[in-house]
Amino acid sequence: MFQDAPIYHQLVAERGDVPARVRDAAASIHSQLGAIMATGSSAGMFEPGAPAAGPEVRSISALPPGSQQR
Repeated sequence: MFQDAPIYHQLVAERGDVPARVRDAAASIHSQLGAIMATGSSAGMFEPGAPAAGPEVRSISALPPGSQQR
């Protein structure tokens, strides 16, 4: 892909082959997800039907106290 790009070879020498590491990580995640999907195990992840923990919703007015709209 980048055979004729000297800057790419310099970056690989300095930082490592980041695209290859990303591909390896993606393949690993894909494999793990496939195993989870095949077994139906969520391993502590989101359970269908369970209430989702979300931010607490509070009623907050942008108006100062005593000057609420009517």
